[in-house]
Amino acid sequence: MAKDAKSTKKLRHNRSTLTHKVGYALAHPGRIAPYLRRAARDTWLRLKHPDHVGYYRAVMASDTRRNPEAAVGSQTHERWLALGQMQFDYLIEHGLRPGHRMLDIGCGNLRGGWRFIDYLDRGNYYGIDISPDILIAAKKTLVERGLQDKLPHLTITGDLVLDFLPDDYFDVVHAHSVFSHSPLEVIEECLAHVGRVLTDKGFFDFTFDRTEGAEHQVLREDFYYRTETLLGLARKHGLHGRFMADWERRPHGQSKIRVSRSPLPDPGPHDEPAGPQTPVRTLPA
Repeated sequence: MAKDAKSTKKLRHNRSTLTHKVGYALAHPGRIAPYLRRAARDTWLRLKHPDHVGYYRAVMASDTRRNPEAAVGSQTHERWLALGQMQFDYLIEHGLRPGHRMLDIGCGNLRGGWRFIDYLDRGNYYGIDISPDILIAAKKTLVERGLQDKLPHLTITGDLVLDFLPDDYFDVVHAHSVFSHSPLEVIEECLAHVGRVLTDKGFFDFTFDRTEGAEHQVLREDFYYRTETLLGLARKHGLHGRFMADWERRPHGQSKIRVSRSPLPDPGPHDEPAGPQTPVRTLPA
């Protein structure tokens, strides 16, 4: 996303409308052909894989064959390194310590994961992903960084029920650029089960593409949600949630929410909300 993606004007854009698409095409004519190729590919993949996990697994297989770093949203190696560093620095500032156990949902090719593996005590990093192709790329990253002795756990999954993981185990659960590619039912599945694997003082941080207008999606790849929709889902499943305003100051287009089983501490003065508050949306029981 562009660095101004969180401006008030951008937050109200509906990228699925014809008006937006025409305006974007006129402003960026060089991107028309790549968009049409991607739209055609995605249409074919949706026909082959009607469920979202199967579809997005096929998307990742296609993207990973071309470039594993671009497949996780980093168009250059420098950007891949910078985004991983940003994830790492943020969690260190928020209390991540070597003895903590961490679950990285959608770990990809270890853009941030290799730094966490290096920092955490041996065996304390658990990475899961829906894509076998990107996990093969993750193994290559592990070897390139010489981190085999840290014995990370890298596991493929077909859902976010997390039933293969133990109760009350993880101090930190992390999902970067996962819910931005997920329909609401996938997000709810995760929020319905993540509390079980968290410790009572643990937390789950996830990023998402935020909108203050109508919620929408583009190509079934990019999903835009209002903050209160996701906070409401967390409450529905007995979790406490907070919009992380300090993340808004990072050079990253997505926003971040933190949820936990226990009440979260009040934000400090540096955590004052950035921008207008999102109106409440009532969710069905």
